[in-house]
Amino acid sequence: MSGKTTITIAGKGRPVRGAASVPGDKSISHRALIAGAIARGRTEITNLADGGDVASTAAALRSLGASIETSAGKTTVSCEKLTRPPGAIDAGNSGTTARLLAGVLSAQPFESTVTGDRYLKKRPMERVITPLSLMGADISSNGGRLPLTIRGGKLSAIHYRAPVASAQVKSAVALAALFAEGDTTVIEPAKTRDHTEIMLRRFGARITTAGTEITVEGGGAERLRGTQVEVPGDLSSAIFPVAAALVNPGSDVTVKDVGVNPARTGAIDILRKMGADIRLSNTRSAGGEPVADITAAWTDGLRGVEIGGNEVPGAIDELPAIAAVACFAHGKTTISGAGELRVKESDRIKAMAEGLGNLGAKVEETADGMRIEGGRPLRAGTVGSAGDHRVAMALAVAATGAEGESRIEDADCVAISFRGFFEFLENLRAGK
Repeated sequence: MSGKTTITIAGKGRPVRGAASVPGDKSISHRALIAGAIARGRTEITNLADGGDVASTAAALRSLGASIETSAGKTTVSCEKLTRPPGAIDAGNSGTTARLLAGVLSAQPFESTVTGDRYLKKRPMERVITPLSLMGADISSNGGRLPLTIRGGKLSAIHYRAPVASAQVKSAVALAALFAEGDTTVIEPAKTRDHTEIMLRRFGARITTAGTEITVEGGGAERLRGTQVEVPGDLSSAIFPVAAALVNPGSDVTVKDVGVNPARTGAIDILRKMGADIRLSNTRSAGGEPVADITAAWTDGLRGVEIGGNEVPGAIDELPAIAAVACFAHGKTTISGAGELRVKESDRIKAMAEGLGNLGAKVEETADGMRIEGGRPLRAGTVGSAGDHRVAMALAVAATGAEGESRIEDADCVAISFRGFFEFLENLRAGK
């Protein structure tokens, strides 16, 4: 969902102040829609994310026979049974849509094809093709990439050791396992976000976890029942106003009702390690997910740190924002073990290194991360988003602390996860 719009970002001198809410959590929204479509009865979802990726999942499920309607802030989902779609399922720019639906489609008694936009067609799908094929699905692809043609049917349980730490891979296998005979176990190299486990349990699935291992009881699809789901604010969206507050003197911002699942708060931990003033308050639970208000204030004396190892999986989507903050920290920040960034919506390592470099930062790419020399004054510049929503927003954060006005090209892509982001940011900078 990229476009040709160029956005101008005013430079430093305007603090980020006030309280605001961000869109519903994208990861949880995808899973709520999919679970609602395969469950019996009606599901009611509050605060469903309205970005382009979640819209792709909703459209895909409608093409499979699901009824999805939104009114007065609530989305209802129901489906008597999934049926063969009339044509190829277009996942748009959404890797979550493509990979999670591949798990569901592998168990259906019909053939289907999943495709996507030009960016998604570059992303690796072999990581879900392999385990789903081991379960008995017949999947053909374009060299391990989209489009996927899936001839679903009877599946068998597997014991699978995933080669990469990916919540999408785990979730695809878990969804397929609901329809399989026997109990399926997935072992990850590092623990990833557990939204799928929480969501499916809420719908009635039987799932056990132990460290980096999850086991899904087979035949669970028959037990799923529609329910009510409250989607918290998306931490991956909240990180951008938080980051902007940290690097602009005089800033103090509160983002309300944000999901703070421990598997997702790695970015907060990393920023605190850098010395950031970030506080959580009003902590509570919503639908099995922890929720809190996040307050961040300008922090003089941010310091460069080393980021790697087990820190990375819990902050993978937030690393572009962290890279932007690192430009304003004293000393060197090193990010390693984050090669997964190269196969996101764009090559985020390359896109962030180029973009921050165009703003005057000293950034060196590595194979699985980057090195950032902080403390150098940033200057206005023109940067490209590479069609990647998180890159566009992270570069906008960096631009707020630069001298003069910067330009973000191909800025429409932010609608993938955060419609109206630039207006949202400007309102906070105006104290609205």
